[in-house]
This record gives sequence, C-alpha cells and structure tokens, in this order.
Amino acid sequence: MKAWDVIVIGAGAAGLMCAAEAGKRGRRVLLLDHGKRIGRKIIMSGGGRCNFTNYFIEPSAFLCENPHFVKSALARYTQWDFIALVEKHGIAYHEKTLGQLFCDDSAQNIVDMLIKECETAGVTIKLRSNIDSVDQLGAGFSVTTNDDQYSCQSLVVASGGLSMPKIGASAFGYKLAEQFGLKVLPTRAGLVPFTLQPEDKATLEPLAGVSLPVVAESEDGTRFSENLLFTHRGVSGPAVLQISSYWQAGEPVRFELLPAGRLAQGISDHPNQELKTWLGHQLPKRLVEALLAREEWTRANITNKPLKQYVPKEVAVIEQLLSAWPLKPGGTEGYRTAEVTLGGVDTDELSSKTMMAKKVPNLYFIGEVVDVTGWLGGYNFQWSWSAGWSAGQVV
Repeated sequence: MKAWDVIVIGAGAAGLMCAAEAGKRGRRVLLLDHGKRIGRKIIMSGGGRCNFTNYFIEPSAFLCENPHFVKSALARYTQWDFIALVEKHGIAYHEKTLGQLFCDDSAQNIVDMLIKECETAGVTIKLRSNIDSVDQLGAGFSVTTNDDQYSCQSLVVASGGLSMPKIGASAFGYKLAEQFGLKVLPTRAGLVPFTLQPEDKATLEPLAGVSLPVVAESEDGTRFSENLLFTHRGVSGPAVLQISSYWQAGEPVRFELLPAGRLAQGISDHPNQELKTWLGHQLPKRLVEALLAREEWTRANITNKPLKQYVPKEVAVIEQLLSAWPLKPGGTEGYRTAEVTLGGVDTDELSSKTMMAKKVPNLYFIGEVVDVTGWLGGYNFQWSWSAGWSAGQVV
C-alpha cells in the first residue's frame, strides 16, 4: 500500500486548487480522477472560455441552507487572489458583463495554469482511477482504486455533483459522505433551462431562437435582470438559468417583458397606434403574435384596437400581463444540461474555515459536492477556488 500525506479525489476546479496548495506546504499529494482528462468541466465552461470568477463576489450570491457558511472561505481567498494568479501566469482575460471574467483565448489556459501549479508543488496526478472503496485506517484512510491501493493522513473529496453526467458526474461524493455518517441534503438541478407545460408548447415552441431582456422573478421575490431565450424545448438564457435555482416545482415564474407604466406612456405618445403595432416596436414581433393569441389575453377579452380606446381597467390588465407575465414551467431539463447541482453535503457537518468534517477528523469536502451553489457568472468557480484553497492550508 502506497502512503501519501494527502489524497484528493476529483481533478476539477476545487480539487486542483486544494492539491496545489497542499503541495506548496510540502505535503505529499496524490490527486485521483476517474476521467481521461483533467478539468473537463472547466474546459467546457463559458462557451470554452471559462468564466473563472466575478468582480462582484458576495456571500449573498450563494444558495446554502446556512447562508453564513461561505463567508469565511470567500474572505480568506477572494476573487482578487485568483485574478492575481491568472495574471501571474500571463493569461489574458476580459470582463463580459455584470463583472463576469473570461479568458481571451481558451478555458484550457486555466486548466494548464492549475496543472502547472500542481506540478510546481510536486503533486502526483493519476487519471482513469475509479475508486472502489474508502475506509478509515487509524487516524487516516485507505483508498482502493481499480488498479492500486493507497493510504493517506488526509482525504479530500472534490468529486463534484450530478450536473453534466456525460462528462462523468456521479453521486460518489454524496455516497461517501453518507458512508461516514454525514447528512446529505436533497439534490436537484440548478442553473438549468425550463421545459414547457403541454398547453404552452403550441404558442411558445414556434418562438425558438427569440431572445429579449427581461426581469425574471420567482415566488420568493428573487429577481434577475438578464436575457430570456425561447428554445424548442422551453425557455433558457441567463435570466432563466439564474431564477431556476430559486424555483420550486409547481410554482410559476413571472417575467417583466415591459416595465410597469410603459403602456401608459405609449397611450400618451401614440394614442392612435393599435396595440399590436405599438407592442411590435417594444418587443420581438413573433413574441407579440404569440402573446396576443394566448389564453390569458383572450380570457381577459383584450382585443387589438387603437391605444386611446382602452379603458383604465383594460390598461391595468395589459400592464399586469406585460410587467409580470406568468409562466408555469413543466419542469427543468435536469442534470443533463444543468450547470450545477443544488443541495449536497450539509454544511452543518463541515468547518467553514477548513472544510473538514466535524465528526470525521481528516476528511474534507470541497466544491460542488457541498450544499453551496452560486449564481451564474463565475460565482461557482470562485467558491471552488476559495474552498479548495482553504482546505489546502490545513490538510
């Protein structure tokens, strides 16, 4: 049995960061991954350019049963620390929108940077290593893979969540946590497109490809101002991905297609213009056609006529339909296209400073396997960098 100081399971964002940091402290580190390539999710992210962090990282941008849990790690290793690392390696980057930072060239730059950090720190990386079993061995652990057996003083689980199964996502980390008596909170797909109810498909499916800026609002009042994209299967775009993490099955989502008061201004400015014509100047024409044909408009008896002919009661109804358009999703596209997994290892089981399990000394959980999910836009990568760095200081 080969002995190591630290074994990290999972060569993704959090695992690579943790391994490099532990190696810098002189620890003998083995990084295991069952895949053929290092950092596959990093390479796929941001359209292949990796949205590696965000200028505006705040604890409030993370979903967690314990909203205070993320504060320590995010404060100890900030977005500015990771940006400094990127700049040290000479990687060119740019801000796209809302503080989101992307590589100018390729996401591979970030993976290469992390591999180089690991190599410099003396980390051994072993791919195609499927974990058969993990057991306690004295104060440490034994790890049996498909082709070898190892022992370690500290074991770090950075195996990710269930999102994107085609690149190897699995429930391994959750099962391991439960094996050691840790609570795992229910999981579901996050940052994921919505599918449509059957009754909505007829009017909305033909809109595939139409995009527009909206404000999406969930039942709990959470709001995101981003773009909405209609697809053949439902609705997507940044606004939908963001709000999906706050959505519960059976609830409607409301979209502000036009701000309240816009119609009243239209009546004042263009009293003789018909509603359909006026809307066609405010919204994509295909969307206008679809909206006017929908049941909520016909049920309200809203017909097309010059704006000046609408009485106050009708104006109020139209304003409501445009400023808080209700859509009840049929569901989500699930883990297949989800960017993250909500839920996971309960943070009450872990130290917020070190990520070590309170009940099991020398066992650590970092990254997406933990019940911490950030907004779209580099937040989840920053959580991985921060959590990985924090664990790397102590393992």
